[in-house]
Amino acid sequence: MLPEYRNEPFTDFSKPENVAAFRAALDKIKGEIGRTYPLVIDGKHITLKETFPSINPARPAEQLGHFSNGTPEHAEQAVQAAYAAFQSWQHVPAEERARYLLRAAAAMRRRKHEFSAVMVLEVGKSWAEADADTAEAIDFLEYYARQAIRIYDNSAMLTPYAPEQLALYNIPLGVGAIIPPWNFPAAIPIGLFAAAIVAGNTVILKPASQSPWIAYKIAELFWDVGLPPGVLNYLSGPGGSTGGRLVTHPLTRFIGFTGSKEVGIWIHENAAKVQPGQLWLKRTILEMGGKDAVLVDETANLEEAAQGIVTSAFGFQGQKCSAGSRAIIVDRVYEEVTARAVELTKKLSIGETDKGPDVWMGPVVDAKAFKTIMDYIEIGTREGKLLTGGQALETPTDGYFIPATMFGDVPWDARIAQEEIFGPVLAVVRASDFEDALRIANSTEFGLTGALFSNDRARLERARREFHVGNLYLNRKCTGALVGVHPFGGFNMSGTDSKTGGPDYLLQFTQGKSVAERL
Repeated sequence: MLPEYRNEPFTDFSKPENVAAFRAALDKIKGEIGRTYPLVIDGKHITLKETFPSINPARPAEQLGHFSNGTPEHAEQAVQAAYAAFQSWQHVPAEERARYLLRAAAAMRRRKHEFSAVMVLEVGKSWAEADADTAEAIDFLEYYARQAIRIYDNSAMLTPYAPEQLALYNIPLGVGAIIPPWNFPAAIPIGLFAAAIVAGNTVILKPASQSPWIAYKIAELFWDVGLPPGVLNYLSGPGGSTGGRLVTHPLTRFIGFTGSKEVGIWIHENAAKVQPGQLWLKRTILEMGGKDAVLVDETANLEEAAQGIVTSAFGFQGQKCSAGSRAIIVDRVYEEVTARAVELTKKLSIGETDKGPDVWMGPVVDAKAFKTIMDYIEIGTREGKLLTGGQALETPTDGYFIPATMFGDVPWDARIAQEEIFGPVLAVVRASDFEDALRIANSTEFGLTGALFSNDRARLERARREFHVGNLYLNRKCTGALVGVHPFGGFNMSGTDSKTGGPDYLLQFTQGKSVAERL
């Protein structure tokens, strides 16, 4: 019998022994820098001559590893391997499939700092952000293992019918393409492919090109606990050609994707096209962008509101779909809250995150992101008043460092208040009153997360009804969803509202089969 599900605790880095353990993990992982990694298809390791590097964004000259550049032909091979493996994996009992997740969770827990250390190096996460990412990955494994057992047989929910013996099963779909992002490079890939696998499907993991190292590490967890060949295939390579082939292949049954709105729309459109020989309509499980708002009214605890604004906006350099990239503050307290948020922002430390737990912000992920964010900052200087930040940091390593940047008195319909920047840029918008603030909050094409700081009960209740986001937080920051606690997913152009980490999430990877036997 499984114990009750509990969220994995975060590491307390105020304790010297935890700091020492994390430094040891960093040293161990740094000893692996420079290796070459294969594709893994049907359990076979395929090392290609053509590779691409994974780069440390804090020190771009540092190539962390070299990854095989898969082609559409390898995508074809991976789909065929997954399809062959599905013929037997689909019949493995749910309890047995769940045990693979539980064993992987136990192994990850024993080595959690190693996985976090890879993320510190590969995507520039702070120690705390990386630790939270690893904890969330463990939570997904533990939670979905339990949910798979719960949802398989729903026969007890049927209305009894005396002449027949009734059953209702949730059976798997088939082969899935798993296309995760780089910003939560352990938690999101594991959340996607573990859900698919434990529901009885087989998958091809196509990692983001910025984070193939951590993706390989987490896939390796499953191979090491004995997952059968072909159930989880690892395919690094270009997103457009290799990932595109996975999306359009007639044997692909579903696509699990987290990333940009533009790519998500492309996947949705192309998955909807029935290919020659395709026997089903594909499913898409999409989590796309956000332009999330933190609202503050005149009744709020203003210190808590300012802290919530800063943490929501600049955690992991603002590279979260849930980041609070808009602060919407009513006029009566606008100056006070904005001034305090600026003060807090100026205290945020920035640097190479492997140096220690006190570095709060690291680099943005790569040169492309750096340019995009700096272009938006230039736009911001024309649309609002620069309050802090705004200039890239020059470092001896030529790292991609952009300090936390705030613009004040930004018009609600300005580009920096409407478009997803995915970086440490906050637009502060003045609202005339709560009514105006709620209108502004709902003015974007996205609907992922949002927060309201208020002590007015009527306004809190109204926000419950009218603040149109998939994840609404009252009197707290708008980031930091916990598996099993805050089912996560958004509305409109934020995706299909998949509610990852929720009790119904696995149903998206299954189809219901009703069986009635005449007695």
